[in-house]
Amino acid sequence: MGTAQIIATLLAAAVTVVATVLAVRAVRQMTSVIRLGKPDPARTTDKGTRTKTMLVEIAGHTRMLKWGVIGAAHWFVMVAFIVLSLLVLEAYFEVVDPELGLPVIGHWTIFGFATEWIGVLGTVGILYLVYRRQRDKNKKRSRFTGSTMWQAYFVEAIIVAVLVCGFLIRGFKVATGHFEYPVWATPVSHAIGNALPDWENGATWVALVKIYISMAWLITIALNVTMGVAWHRFLAFFNIFFKRAPEKPAGSGLGALRPMMSEGKPLDFEEADPEKDQFGVAQVEQFTWKGLLDFSTCTECGRCQSQCPAWNTAKPLSPKLLITSLRDHAYAKAPYLLAGGGKDLTGEEKATEAQLAHMDVLALAEGNRPLIGTEDEQGVIDPDVLWSCTTCGACVEQCPVDIEHVDHIMDMRRYQVLIESSFPAEAGVMLRNLENKGNPWGAPQNTREDWTKGLDFEVPRVGEKDFEYLFWVGCAGAFEDRAKKTTRAVATLLHEAGVDFAILGEGETCTGDPARRIGNEFVFQMLAQQNVETLQEAQVKKIVATCPHCFNTLGNEYEQLGLKVEVVHHTQLLAHLVATGKLTPVQPVDGGVTYHDPCYLGRHNRVFDAPREVLTSAIGDEITEMPRNQERSFCCGAGGARMWMEEKIGKRINVERTEEALATGAKTIAVGCPFCYTMIGDGVTGKGEQDNVEVVDVATVLLRSLKQEA
Repeated sequence: MGTAQIIATLLAAAVTVVATVLAVRAVRQMTSVIRLGKPDPARTTDKGTRTKTMLVEIAGHTRMLKWGVIGAAHWFVMVAFIVLSLLVLEAYFEVVDPELGLPVIGHWTIFGFATEWIGVLGTVGILYLVYRRQRDKNKKRSRFTGSTMWQAYFVEAIIVAVLVCGFLIRGFKVATGHFEYPVWATPVSHAIGNALPDWENGATWVALVKIYISMAWLITIALNVTMGVAWHRFLAFFNIFFKRAPEKPAGSGLGALRPMMSEGKPLDFEEADPEKDQFGVAQVEQFTWKGLLDFSTCTECGRCQSQCPAWNTAKPLSPKLLITSLRDHAYAKAPYLLAGGGKDLTGEEKATEAQLAHMDVLALAEGNRPLIGTEDEQGVIDPDVLWSCTTCGACVEQCPVDIEHVDHIMDMRRYQVLIESSFPAEAGVMLRNLENKGNPWGAPQNTREDWTKGLDFEVPRVGEKDFEYLFWVGCAGAFEDRAKKTTRAVATLLHEAGVDFAILGEGETCTGDPARRIGNEFVFQMLAQQNVETLQEAQVKKIVATCPHCFNTLGNEYEQLGLKVEVVHHTQLLAHLVATGKLTPVQPVDGGVTYHDPCYLGRHNRVFDAPREVLTSAIGDEITEMPRNQERSFCCGAGGARMWMEEKIGKRINVERTEEALATGAKTIAVGCPFCYTMIGDGVTGKGEQDNVEVVDVATVLLRSLKQEA
């Protein structure tokens, strides 16, 4: 070992020790913060399925590859980062002796070939990502708005520098005759080597630079534990592993909303005590440990932000900024909490002022910040941010590391509604109607069957005859004039196809979806328990629903209350009836048709094909798709109980979606949800296009194509 190698080895050892100590400290700090969260035992079930899901999502890049070239570039960068770890390890051998490499595999030609081309493609990939960041960062409402840009540029620069160092090391080995791989396997390295001087210590010093660059990266992220753009490289494995509902089959949608929990168990409202049980989230430490892991994992890529209907219509909500605000608050408050500070469920301080006397002033101030509050109140999350969410799920759908934004928003809403009684005033009417009348419109219960009047056939009630399907009409389908047209169309189609169905009539009540989405879990539980008892008494086995919100609640969320039935959306049943020849369209609908994917039908439950199959059969041609469709469909603005709240900030979401639909030139806008029917119908009227463009349900389009005289 020469003098150069001895000096380089000592320098490499010194910086590595410093970086390792700081990294261990950072990991312990992050672990202590995540452990502050509440228990969530459901996250550790079915480890086999979780492991498979994690490996498929990461190795297959299933979320990122939806973004085409960007996803492919990121995949190569990810693989290059993993390989970089091996090559950084190899650099420790190279500072000792340029002829050394990794033990065992370091001299295999296949290893040289693989690392060569991964290095090339990783370099191309990271340069492309840098280009896209530069190109997109200044766009209006960019997905990078609010991201900590220096961190991203720092990480990207480090990756480029380490990749370049890798090729320079190989180049100096070629120049000095110490390179073991043939030209055909490593052409880039040989080309670089042919341009470099014969410097015997070149590989050693470049290897040292490579180690220092890598350790500078490690030291920087160790000193910045909220640097998600770097830490997600490690935390993503855990966050994806612990995602909820791993037992759901692939492609089954976002699943049920997480129930309100207390100490790791679903809250029983019959025995709940607000002074002992947690009602939603009022402090950051009241999120589960998985929530705190979510916040830590965010890479600030902004894919959630780019898809959010609220953000895209100038609302204050950005799912990304909400998560990063919670993350920064959690880590700033952590010293206060770890010292014993914080409030119990009654609002009393857990520690005395004397116990907190040594506390850092900034941490103490952060500890006393309200989680929800205006800027004047120094709240972490502004109320307008919280109430802008439509729970459409676009953020969760697009997040490459499976952050569960909607669940966290709902937890905060629950506390605001149930404990603080703080929510948009106009929604109070809806909640009172649900409690007193069993429907959000406040219509008399004895008018639930009025939609059947005028039909030329009898609609059977449960108990009058045997039936295969219970037709769940829903509140909108029973009381809202436009939605009643859909109800009548579906009933007519089922009758024409000879399907045995029945309705509950006055025995049906709201599923509780609006109450649950606004945060009133108590009213949801009240309505849901009543419906579960009714359905069990009627021995219902199959349900067909026209409202995706009812469809989702009955099929996914009533399982939390012990009900297991087969629930289909009416477009699924109609598609089956058409495919089996029980309904045969004979008169194509003219003028072109575009289709709007409802969030709770599409993203939440992955029903994309059935409505399109029905429409294609009805019009005798392909439908005209809007630019944002299927899993990237743009919300109508009614979800998350927004149907009953005024939209006072920014552009109306339904107008944004309506403009996109009108731009297709189609004369018919087909929908599969009564809320979407209302919102887009209002948008068309607001644009003055009601005489040129019609908004109707998929069922109505099919019925017209059957040449029904009625």
